Amino acid sequence: MTAQPLPAWVFPPPGGFTPDDLDRIPALPPHTELIDGSLVFVGPQTAFHSLVTSLLERGLRASVPESLSVCREMTITINKGNRPEPDISILRAEAVSDEADETGYDAADVMLAVEVVSPESEGRDRERKPQLYAKAGIPHFWRIEKGDGRRPVVYVYELDPATGAYVPSGIHRDRLKLTVPFGIDIDLTEIDRM
Repeated sequence: MTAQPLPAWVFPPPGGFTPDDLDRIPALPPHTELIDGSLVFVGPQTAFHSLVTSLLERGLRASVPESLSVCREMTITINKGNRPEPDISILRAEAVSDEADETGYDAADVMLAVEVVSPESEGRDRERKPQLYAKAGIPHFWRIEKGDGRRPVVYVYELDPATGAYVPSGIHRDRLKLTVPFGIDIDLTEIDRM
């Protein structure tokens, strides 16, 4: 048996891939991200990941002001070597065109980035992506971990403008109730009934 040759686009160009490459390379797997000039392909999604993303998306859509928009699994251009895809992001509503034909958004339009940690992406979700989001000036970041059973634990961070790094502002287990970036009240135990 002989191995099939890899497509030419698998091999990075000198200097690495750029955000535009995600739009021009044909037949990229869904949810491909650009991290530090390299293409990152994600593994299969767990039921927990899908459930908690749906729960948070629904809760955010119920409370988001008209000036903001909730986006699920859309890439964010950080710089010439990084275009990660948060599980959920909140961005300025005017960033979404009337046609809604964008394939990603600029970091300057993003208010909140949310990452649900998966076993195959722990390092990226816990370390690299928060670093990138903070460096891009995204004011809020949430990291979601699996708690007991299927219950999520939401780690909430805010950007410290003096240091340019995220600082923890809360850990939420049964209820996610916040006043920033806007009034939010999500019953996290609802995941038990999903």
